[in-house]
Amino acid sequence: MKTISIMKTKYVLVGFLAIMAGMIGFAIVFQEAFIALLKHPAMYSHARFLHIAAVTLFFANAVVGILWEQRSLASGSKEVILHTYNTVAFLDSRFSSPLIILSVLGGLSLSFNIGDLWQIGWLSVSFLLFLLSGIFWIVSDIPTQYKIKQLISSLKPGDQTLPDELNRLLKLRLWISMAGVVPLVIVFILMVYKPEITAVADWLR
Repeated sequence: MKTISIMKTKYVLVGFLAIMAGMIGFAIVFQEAFIALLKHPAMYSHARFLHIAAVTLFFANAVVGILWEQRSLASGSKEVILHTYNTVAFLDSRFSSPLIILSVLGGLSLSFNIGDLWQIGWLSVSFLLFLLSGIFWIVSDIPTQYKIKQLISSLKPGDQTLPDELNRLLKLRLWISMAGVVPLVIVFILMVYKPEITAVADWLR
């Protein structure tokens, strides 16, 4: 059953990554149609609500997940640690993944209504940081989660303690999660205060 659960989570994550890749491909091939859809006046209010809600829920889930995992590790209880991790991993694959997609769609729609995304300082930097957080999540967090799930599935019911490798990876997740969350904190600051900073398009000029 544990192996089946691992495969389901893997397929869910791969599915959402495929959706994101499809969105990027569609935006590149049908750029004018994609931009026209996102710039539609009726979309603005809906996009703003969608973006704020999705980004807030994604950020909150990431922060709560970090705190929850650290509290479970501090308990030293095998059952608590495994239950906590399995729940956090479930939320990441079924909750955070679609929220990322909704955040990107809402953010792009808003940016097209404001102006050229790469020419607006706070907006371009925010988008870059959000992409950075997402890339770090894909490159570091997903492989680590998969490795942890493999180790968890190999545990025997009679094991009283967790293997050293599993403990190491669980503790490593704190730093991986922090690296993904810190850019989001900066994004929130930029979204609220909208400071006058150099746009990404002007960095190399």
